[in-house]
Amino acid sequence: MQNRNSFWTTIPAVTKNLLIINLIVWLADLVIESRFKVHLINWFGLYYIGSGAFHWWQPFTYMFMHANFGHLFCNMFAVFMFATPLEQQWGSKRFLIYYIISGIGAGITQEIVWGLMYGHAAAMAVTIGASGAVFGILFAFGWLFPETRLFIFPFPIPIKARIFVIIYAFIELLAGLGNFSGDKLGNFSGDKLGNFSGDNVAHFAHLGGLLFGWLLILCWKRFDRNFGATPSNFNIKQWWEKVKKKFKNHRKENNPHEGYHYQRPVDDNEGDASKQDIDEILDKIRKSGYDSLTAEEKEKLFKK
Repeated sequence: MQNRNSFWTTIPAVTKNLLIINLIVWLADLVIESRFKVHLINWFGLYYIGSGAFHWWQPFTYMFMHANFGHLFCNMFAVFMFATPLEQQWGSKRFLIYYIISGIGAGITQEIVWGLMYGHAAAMAVTIGASGAVFGILFAFGWLFPETRLFIFPFPIPIKARIFVIIYAFIELLAGLGNFSGDKLGNFSGDKLGNFSGDNVAHFAHLGGLLFGWLLILCWKRFDRNFGATPSNFNIKQWWEKVKKKFKNHRKENNPHEGYHYQRPVDDNEGDASKQDIDEILDKIRKSGYDSLTAEEKEKLFKK
């Protein structure tokens, strides 16, 4: 039996299922809204706890809701890139706990910000998206692999992961404070991670995911002896090359004739002309596959 490796099989179980679940929920929201005029965000997005639209499950379910495909793609691409090495390092169970705690912590932080800044005026605000959990993942990646260099668009110079996390957190803090610097509430629209803000992004929820992720890591370091030391030798470029190599091997395995070794003629009397014929047949196999050969060519190929 052949061991088939593909691009999809290189993704760990929890990360893979998170990608699938988020995609399914987004598609389900599209279909249900189109056919039944019911928006799932009204039930599963995170509303202010003081509003009549809040339900106890929303601090968990909101992280699986997304406003549009662009919102979904950006979050899931970050999950794929940064969650994969985390799950491989920590194991599926620990990584899943970390992801959920970071996401719920982001929602709790957003609730606190709503209450402190707006009170009951935030009754119609709703937060959706996995960005809070993603920020927890980014922090853990920077903590586990601090020396890994990342290329961040549009900067042409690679940045160390730990520096990237610090800069990103600082930018989020400034953006969050900037949203609350005005005397009036901004207009809210239910796109992306929303709150009463000018850019419609829940920056403090992002910081909450990072904060809760950090606190969980500190707890694990303090109370869990099985929580390993910080590695610093992870190379994301080498990992990506490994993924591409496995994907290439999978494509070869899908061709039942690719990689076969055919016996070449051993009759010296045939000379260079016979060798040239065999070379032409092998080139034809590489281009069009074994089934493209004629009966005469097959006979010539296996002739002893």
